[in-house]
Amino acid sequence: MTQTKLTYKDAGVDIDSGNQATARIKKLVKSTYNKKVLSEVGAFGGFYSGRFAGYKKPVLISSADGVGTKLKLAFMTGIHDTIGEDLVNHCTNDILVHGALPLYFLDYFATGKLKPGVVEQVITGLARGCKNNNCSLIGGEIAEMPGFYRRAEYDLAGFIVGIVDRSRIIDGGKIKPGHVIIGLESSGLHTNGYSLVRKLFFDRLKYPPSRRIPELGGTLAEELLKVHRSYLKVIKRLLVVVSIKGLAHITGGGIPGNLVRILPAGCRAVVDTAGWQRGAIFDLIQKLGSVDDNEMYRTFNMGIGMIVVCGKKDADRVIRLCRRNDVTANVVGEIVKGGRQVILR
Repeated sequence: MTQTKLTYKDAGVDIDSGNQATARIKKLVKSTYNKKVLSEVGAFGGFYSGRFAGYKKPVLISSADGVGTKLKLAFMTGIHDTIGEDLVNHCTNDILVHGALPLYFLDYFATGKLKPGVVEQVITGLARGCKNNNCSLIGGEIAEMPGFYRRAEYDLAGFIVGIVDRSRIIDGGKIKPGHVIIGLESSGLHTNGYSLVRKLFFDRLKYPPSRRIPELGGTLAEELLKVHRSYLKVIKRLLVVVSIKGLAHITGGGIPGNLVRILPAGCRAVVDTAGWQRGAIFDLIQKLGSVDDNEMYRTFNMGIGMIVVCGKKDADRVIRLCRRNDVTANVVGEIVKGGRQVILR
C-alpha cells in the first residue's frame, strides 16, 4: 500500500509562514539598530561591538523576563502591539535599578500556529519599546510548536543586556537609616497580578473586556492593557544629579517583596501606604473582589512602579525632577534601624 508523503506542514509547522513572518519584521528590527550593531537580520547570532567609550571598568548587566498572563488580554482583545512594549520596558527597569543603561534586546516568540500578522504586531511593540529605551533589537526566535499551545495563543519572553561602570553600580549597599523612600507612580497594573484580575473580572463577574467602567474612565481592556511604564528617562537624569542609594522595580511580590531585596543588614523600610494616590483600578479590584490589604500589597504594585532611596537632602530634587519628566513622585517612607524587612503602615 502506497502511503502519502508526510511533510512538516502536515505536522503543523509551516516553514513558509515562518519565512513570511521574518520578512515582515525585518524593517521593524532594523529600525532599532545603531552603529554598534554589526550583524544583519537573519544571522545565527546578533553581533554587538564590545567597545564602550567613556567607561573605565564597564560591567554588563543582563536580565530575562516575560509579561505573564497579561498575554491573555492580548488574546482576548486581538490587540498585540502593546505587549512587546510591556516586555522591553519591564526588562529595562530590571537592569536600570542597578544603574545600567540598555544596550540590546532579544526576544523569544512561540506559538502553536504561526500567524505572520500577529507576529508583526508583537514585534512592532518590541521595536517601539527598544527605540524608546535606546536599545537595539538584535536577535530573537520565532518558534511554531503545534499541539503545545492553545489555539491562537503564544508565549513571549525577552532578554536584555545593559552597561554600567563598576564604580557606579547601585545595589542597595549604601542604604542607611535616615534615608528616605520615594515612590514613582506606575501607569497601572504594569505586568503583575493579571491571574487574580482575570479571575475576578472575567471568571467571577463575567465582564467582557469592552465593558465601560465609570471609575476607570474607559473600558476594562483600555485599563488592563496600559503599557508598563519605563523609568529610563527620569532615572537616567537622576543618576547625573543625585546620589541614589537604592532602586527597586515594583513587580511580582509588590512593594514588600521587592524593596526588601535591596536592603542591607540592619536596615528596615517603613512605608506609609497613605503617602500616595494608588489609582482607581486597585480600589476597584479590592472592592469587587473583597481582597484584603495584605493580598493587595503583595500581588500588585498599588500605584508605585519604581522606588528611589536617597538622602533626605536630595528628596525634593528627586521629586521635582520626576515631575518635570511627567512622573508623579512622593516621599512614601523612610529607612530605620532594624532587621531586613518592609513594614507597611
